[in-house]
Amino acid sequence: MNEVMQMIRAIEEEQRRRAENDHLAHYNAGKIKHKKQLAFHKCKKRNRWVFGGNRSGKTECGAAEAVWLARGTHPYRKNRPNVFGWVVSLTAQVQRDVAQSKILHYLRPDWIDDIVMASGRKDSPAAGIIDQIRVKNVFGGISVIGFKSCDQGRERFQGSSLDFVWFDEEPPKDIYEECRMRVADREGDIFGTMTPLKGLTFVYEQIYLNPKSDPEIWYEFMEWADNPYLPKKEIALLEATMDETTKQARRYGRFCTREGLVYPEFDESVHVIDPFV
Repeated sequence: MNEVMQMIRAIEEEQRRRAENDHLAHYNAGKIKHKKQLAFHKCKKRNRWVFGGNRSGKTECGAAEAVWLARGTHPYRKNRPNVFGWVVSLTAQVQRDVAQSKILHYLRPDWIDDIVMASGRKDSPAAGIIDQIRVKNVFGGISVIGFKSCDQGRERFQGSSLDFVWFDEEPPKDIYEECRMRVADREGDIFGTMTPLKGLTFVYEQIYLNPKSDPEIWYEFMEWADNPYLPKKEIALLEATMDETTKQARRYGRFCTREGLVYPEFDESVHVIDPFV
């Protein structure tokens, strides 16, 4: 009888431990919900973007989306076995500190089949740079979340067929276009979460303006007030340190430029010539 009780206690302890580590189960699951995060997850478009201020919750929804797809447990989409996706950051260091950290936060340890490190030790992956995480898919197969950084150059983004690409912040145009090719044959998804600090770039032209009326493009602006977990006092402190242009980008996720509407990267030495007949 004592052995049975010990086994029951061990099972209950393991269930408690797993529940504590299952951050994905608690994501947007309480009485207070981040409505714009849910709108992003529910959208069926294949090219989705969140233009959000810092600390608006945009990176959280990108990480949760990637883990749901890899696990085959997405609550609003048709799930697949053996998913292969990329998480793309600006640099390896930014990858480690932001996107990689969020992915590890939402991946329960017992969901991980293996970790391949680019640098560092896989028994302490958060401290190093991860190349791939092999994830146990609920259909029985193994999914792969690969990590890329834009400073590797476009050539490192060639060749693979992918089910999804998550851009954590705005990539260079050539890398964005290369990744669109990677998801074509699997009818995969592109999604990006970014604060538009670079002005009126190709994302503004191709995604926000959508001049070709691409039916697969969807975007949402996400600001501090949309994040129900960010205290109003903190919002006031952050806002007090910013000028209007900075606030439009960092609070509201709006595209703006200090140089004017026509030439966001205007440089007199480059764009002005001497008068001629």
